[in-house]
Amino acid sequence: MEHVLKVQQVSKWYEGNRGVHKLDFEMQRGEIVGFLGPNGAGKTTTMRMITGYLQPNEGVITIDGIPIQDKGRQARSKIGYLPETPPLYEDMSVRSYLKFVASIRDVPAREQKLRISEMISRLGLNGREKQLVRSLSKGYKQRLGLAGAIIHNPDLLVLDEPTSGLDPNQILEIRQLIQEIGENHTVLLSTHILPEVDALCNRVLIIHEGKLVMDGRPDTLGGSMEDGFKVKVEVKGKREQVMDVLRTWGKVEVESMATTLPSANTELSAAESDMTGLLLTGASGEDFREELFYVLSDAKLPILEMKKESLSLENIFQQLTTRETEEGQVDDPAVQDLHSSKNAAPTAITVEHGDAASGDDKAEEDKDTGGNRS
Repeated sequence: MEHVLKVQQVSKWYEGNRGVHKLDFEMQRGEIVGFLGPNGAGKTTTMRMITGYLQPNEGVITIDGIPIQDKGRQARSKIGYLPETPPLYEDMSVRSYLKFVASIRDVPAREQKLRISEMISRLGLNGREKQLVRSLSKGYKQRLGLAGAIIHNPDLLVLDEPTSGLDPNQILEIRQLIQEIGENHTVLLSTHILPEVDALCNRVLIIHEGKLVMDGRPDTLGGSMEDGFKVKVEVKGKREQVMDVLRTWGKVEVESMATTLPSANTELSAAESDMTGLLLTGASGEDFREELFYVLSDAKLPILEMKKESLSLENIFQQLTTRETEEGQVDDPAVQDLHSSKNAAPTAITVEHGDAASGDDKAEEDKDTGGNRS
C-alpha cells in the first residue's frame, strides 16, 4: 500500500538534551492515526518536524516520497496543518480568509471560487461567509481552520488537539468532520482525549520520553500487553462447586472472585442462590471461552455472563507512560516554545501554509514562526 508519510530514524535534540530519539513509523493512505503521549514526550517536536517547522538532527522525513529536509516547499504543499489554536485573521470575513489561504496555498485562480464554496459547504459554514472571524464561536473557528487546512487538497492532514476547549456538542461535530475528511485524506491526530482516539482512529502511536513505545490498532493493543487470555464470567452456583469444577478442568487460573446473592428476600438458602463472578486467565494464552462454556454446562452451572477482558486504551497509556523519566531527559522544548508564542499575532501565516519560507534552508526552518506555532 502507498505510504503518504515516512519517518525514518528521526532524532532531535536541544543543547545536548534529547527531544525525540530514532522515531520510525509510516502512515498509509486513508489512515487516521492517533498520536499520543504525556506532556514533554516529544509530540510537539515530532509534529513540527513532520510539518517542516523544525529540522531533525538525524533521520529522514518524506511526504509522498519527497524529503521535507531537502525539498521543503514541495513537501509542505502536500500537508495540511491545524494547530491547537488556528492562526486566523480576526478582521477577515470567512470567505476572504479562505480566499487568502487558497492563494498562498497555490490553488489555481480559476479553481479558487469553486474550492472555497466546497469548503464552506463541506465544513458547515453556510450562511457565515460574510461574518468576521472574530465573531465566530470557537467551534466555528475550528471549522474554518479545518477548511483552511484542506482547501488545497493535501495528502496528509496534521491535527493538534482539534477539539480542545470545545463544548460536548462541538466536539461531536468536529469528530464527525474529521471522520469525513479521513475518507479522502491521511490524518495524523494528536490529542489527550483517549475516547477521541477510540472513536476516530484505526491506528495508535504512543510516544514516551522521545521514543515510540507502541504502534498498533486500538482494538488489539491490549492483547499485546496482557499475560494470557482473560475472561470475566458470572456463574449461577455455589462458589465451592464452581471452583471444584475449574480445578478439575485445570486450564485456567482464577485472578479474582466475588460471590453475591441475587435477592435478600428469597426462600432459597444462600448456598442455593449464590452467583459467583470470576476473572479467569488461560495458561496457554488461547481463547478458552467455548471449552469453558461446555465445562460449566456439563456441571449444570448456568453461565449468566461471559466477556473477554482487554486492557483499555487508558490502561495501556498509563502502563507505557508512567515509568520514571530517564536521568537527564527533559520536557519537550517545543512545548515551552509553543506556550510562549500562542498569543502572538498570526503574522507568519504564510509559513504555516508552507509558502513564505522555502524550508530548504535550515536557518530559515528554525527561526521563530510567530503565531503559527502549534
